[in-house]
Amino acid sequence: MTPSAFFERIRSAVLAFWREDTSPKKRRTDSGEEALLSAEISATRSKVVFCLFFVGLVAVLGKAFWLQCGISTDFLQKQGEARYARTLPVPAQRGQIFDRNGVVLASTIPARSVWAEPGEALRLTDAQFDQLGALLDESGAAIRERLQARKNKSFVYIDRQIEVEKGEAVRALQLPGIHVNNEVRRNYPDGPISAHVVGFTDSDNNGREGVELANNEILSGKQGSRRVIRDRLGRIVEDVWVKEGEVGTDVVLSIDSRLQFIAHKALQNAVERHQAKAGAVVVVDVRTGEILAMSNWPTYDPNSRRFVRMENIRNRVLTDTFEPGSTMKPFAIAKALDLGIVRPDTLVQTAPGKLTIGDRTIGDTHDFGMITVSQVVSKSSNIGTSKIALEMQPQTLWQMYNDLGFGTPPQTGFPGATGGRLRPAKSWRPIEQATISYGHGISVSLMQLVRAYTALARNGDVIDLTFRRTSKEAVGKQIFRPEVARQMRAMMAETVQAGTARRVNVQGYTVAGKTGTANKIENGQYVDKYVASFVGMAPAGQPRLIVAVMIDEPTRGSYYGGAVAAPVFNEVTAGALRLIGVHPDAAGFGAAPGILVRGQRND
Repeated sequence: MTPSAFFERIRSAVLAFWREDTSPKKRRTDSGEEALLSAEISATRSKVVFCLFFVGLVAVLGKAFWLQCGISTDFLQKQGEARYARTLPVPAQRGQIFDRNGVVLASTIPARSVWAEPGEALRLTDAQFDQLGALLDESGAAIRERLQARKNKSFVYIDRQIEVEKGEAVRALQLPGIHVNNEVRRNYPDGPISAHVVGFTDSDNNGREGVELANNEILSGKQGSRRVIRDRLGRIVEDVWVKEGEVGTDVVLSIDSRLQFIAHKALQNAVERHQAKAGAVVVVDVRTGEILAMSNWPTYDPNSRRFVRMENIRNRVLTDTFEPGSTMKPFAIAKALDLGIVRPDTLVQTAPGKLTIGDRTIGDTHDFGMITVSQVVSKSSNIGTSKIALEMQPQTLWQMYNDLGFGTPPQTGFPGATGGRLRPAKSWRPIEQATISYGHGISVSLMQLVRAYTALARNGDVIDLTFRRTSKEAVGKQIFRPEVARQMRAMMAETVQAGTARRVNVQGYTVAGKTGTANKIENGQYVDKYVASFVGMAPAGQPRLIVAVMIDEPTRGSYYGGAVAAPVFNEVTAGALRLIGVHPDAAGFGAAPGILVRGQRND
């Protein structure tokens, strides 16, 4: 049959139907027929309904022509493409972290991730799960249990950022539903030694602690993008285009990895020797404010954090505060010297070894009688320090402490730094003014204490500290006159000659410093737990370094700063001075110069 004959037959059928439908009909009177069905149908209504159907058909055909013939296809093409094409982020290569000598502290290396399709992977036998678990250091039953809990998911990570060898061994098993992807991870060659400095990244390579967090933006670079085609299971089957990301910027720290190792080992030995809860040490360059070493114990390995306790990750140098005890005494005395209230040879009466202020009594461990201001420092007299502090207005002392950085977080660019506790001067009673002067009723971090001591180690100006390498001389804020700083160093250096403790001994170098021993506070009450500390500078005449040590809760042997913290200072300072090439300055090289305040309960 020809097309013309076919269409003619269709036309004839339609016309016949139309005539039949529109022709008048007689009403049937069969008694069984419904009255509604026997009603006469209006020809006009049929024509209207037919026209409506015809118009709808034309509209549908017109829209189909509009979409299919390329007149307006953008929307449908985008919707269709969205179901199989994706633009995925391409992580940029993260910058490296170096110490001041170019030693790599953090780098990016290849790694593998293992993931599963639970619906398919759960069909594996127990023996196959055991094979997988043996490679991933996990029981096969535990892996099965995790997949069972997520059986409605189409994608579940089993392990991420594992060694390339392990990943390829998993791939070689060719287990149905188990897949291996290529990725990268951070590697920290120094491990636990520099952990609290460098920090670590998460599984997505975002900084989470330390320098990795503080400098995350510049280390991360700028991510690229990748256009891919995926199948119905979400698997990538084709790359359309790739735009590479911008490599992150490298970061060079002020840290010296050699000195970091020395500090780490000395601190670890001290904590273990005295069975202490924790400890920390900081080494700072007085000229530039560079932090050359910062170590905490206990520590952790950033390369393996699966079973790490959060307590070990805490950076105690910056986050933990304590009452500093006698390490605070030099500041009140320096301020009195600066104002001309006393001189180094001014006499202060400390007899009979007790002093009542209001309804409270403070005391020294011995009745020192009439002593000079220099001896107040060397004998670490609470009474002498308090009497000198009470000669000044509370606001004057508060302003000095505030200018030194107490009560505000140190601006090191490091995350999580605490500001400690320094109450407003208007709330001080005389007894509180006295106790704050010798380090009670105030809380500080070890980093704050080191920063404050730069005012005594330099020419009376306090400087900000930094973890970034710099060759520029630091410019500080003047707190004391330069001659006052020199007088204080002389007084602290004189301590070793006038006192009985000689535990600070950096062979070949003179040292100036101060010990501290303070009770800890629990539930608002002082308890028989102690924080032992020592802050010293060397060489004493023109200091190049400040080294601060804190040992938390020593329980074996002594708990005084001079006995517990000072030996750590000796080892770290000796190593540091030789590493940076500072010439010995002690008269009669090989003698035992140094400085110390006698370790005592209120030292």
